[in-house]
Amino acid sequence: MDAYSVLQTYFGYTAFRPGQKAVIDALLSGRDAFAIMPTGGGKSVCYQVPALLLPGLTLVISPLISLMQDQVTALRDAGVPAAFLNSSLSGPQAREVFREVHSGRCKLLYVAPERLAAEGFLSLMQELPPSLVAVDEAHCISQWGQDFRPHYLKIVEFLEKLPRRPVLSAFTATATEQVRQDVERILTLREPLRVVTGFDRSNLKLEVLRPQEKGAALLTLLRRYRGQSGIVYCATRNKVEQVCEDLRAAGIAATRYHAGLLEAERRDNQTDFIEDRSPVMVATNAFGMGIDKSNVRFVIHYNMPKSLEAYYQEAGRAGRDGEAAECVLLYSAGDVRTARYLIENGGENKELTDEERRQIQRQDLERLSAMTGYCRTQSCLRGYLLDYFGESHPPHCGNCGSCLGQFQAVDITREAQMILSCVRRVRDKLGYGVGSTLLIQTLCGSQDQRVRQLGLDELSTWGLMKEMSRSRIHSCLEHLENEGYLRTDPVHSAIDLTDKARQVLFRGESVTLLQKKEAPAPKRRADAELSERDQALLDQLKDLRRELAVREHLAAYMVFSDATLMDMVRKKPRNSLELRQVSGVGEVKAGRYGRAFLACIAENG
Repeated sequence: MDAYSVLQTYFGYTAFRPGQKAVIDALLSGRDAFAIMPTGGGKSVCYQVPALLLPGLTLVISPLISLMQDQVTALRDAGVPAAFLNSSLSGPQAREVFREVHSGRCKLLYVAPERLAAEGFLSLMQELPPSLVAVDEAHCISQWGQDFRPHYLKIVEFLEKLPRRPVLSAFTATATEQVRQDVERILTLREPLRVVTGFDRSNLKLEVLRPQEKGAALLTLLRRYRGQSGIVYCATRNKVEQVCEDLRAAGIAATRYHAGLLEAERRDNQTDFIEDRSPVMVATNAFGMGIDKSNVRFVIHYNMPKSLEAYYQEAGRAGRDGEAAECVLLYSAGDVRTARYLIENGGENKELTDEERRQIQRQDLERLSAMTGYCRTQSCLRGYLLDYFGESHPPHCGNCGSCLGQFQAVDITREAQMILSCVRRVRDKLGYGVGSTLLIQTLCGSQDQRVRQLGLDELSTWGLMKEMSRSRIHSCLEHLENEGYLRTDPVHSAIDLTDKARQVLFRGESVTLLQKKEAPAPKRRADAELSERDQALLDQLKDLRRELAVREHLAAYMVFSDATLMDMVRKKPRNSLELRQVSGVGEVKAGRYGRAFLACIAENG
């Protein structure tokens, strides 16, 4: 078999996605590879296809149990001999995996980096060294990345203890240039093929909302997504508990996931979500890395994450099947304070020096500033993200809240001059800048004790904007920072003028704020263009998929994805040959499920 035959037979696709074939060819030729592909961009195929063509074992190093369980279950259902080793297995189950590997019955083995140092496992790998090692979520190896995991630093030690060096590959969805350099250096990749397929996920509609009451806004969104599967991310465990309880009280089938739950409950809740018994998962960021659930139609962030890397990874869990999906962030100023607190009070890593910890905290605060800018920007949201990751793009994407909304330009030059003048006079008086709260209090003419203690009530700009609401002043302040007239120190949160501010203060430059005139365009649905007859067929196919999934104890999407069912509706295959032309239907699944789906199409198509 060749790579195309494997792709068709086991995965049901007739063509590779961008970048996949180049990585696969490199690995099959014995060359290391480093691929940066967006979440849902097909990273796993890059090592799964070579695993079935190379002799011996392919070892996949992955950080979370959820990824291993999902991918191994899906691989086995597709006829691929795969297994995982992690703490969720009992002693007898782990020994059975060892026997499968030893006998050569396993082609793909998933392990956590912590497993590499275990004596029994190391002995097995020394006896049967893998042909290929794939390091997933490779950004975790960089202490300057957003998700550093010290155990990833042990990978190289493990490789050095093997009798021969395997071909080595690394994969991640998000990585700045510094993190990319760290991955290559620490893993000691040898002249690797470097593939960056781009960060854009055009099927995802991006939106930022600033609701007065998040709970009510969330319920409105979930009613809009009724019957669909999605994730609601919260910043803290307590917020997960509260939101999940509120959703259940509103009659929404929701479950929860965070590190404070017992392992058995986390596992059961994840299974309920994967198998669509609880289609809405409320979770902290402890949930989701590597979750391969293809029919997630929405991801809602109840709280703002701490970085754009984290946001894009979490948002990218929507629409992995390539069909339309929505990513909505509910933003409030309190989110910034919460994120800042989590950064400044996070657990200390004893393996780092004090200077390294300070440097990481500073970088985390800079990432937070970029994340906050995304929430506040009035420009194209997709463009903002792609700018951050260094990728070129058109000025408007046509599929985000900014591009789909209608705006009117409002001249705020006078307000801008008042704010910039106040920032300047505060610094002249104190010798340092202050945060947004004190600035707004000063402009509003507050008699707050801190304002009077610092003598800010003596400034000529005190009370200058007392007729304006604080929220309006805050919006103007945010806009001035987004446009580069102000900057905020990421460590002390002090606001100061930039050189550009002089254009407004002294040279007559005007400032315009865009305000939304009406709500964004209605949401796009993957099945919006279906006729009534085809919609009925799609519903019948989904019901059949659900019955088969329950019978075989699988998640519904592991039988066939939403995208595959949509392609069935479009093509309406009449026999097994035509069925195998449907995207996502390989030979194994055609043999296992084909008769039932063909009968359903013949009866309802």
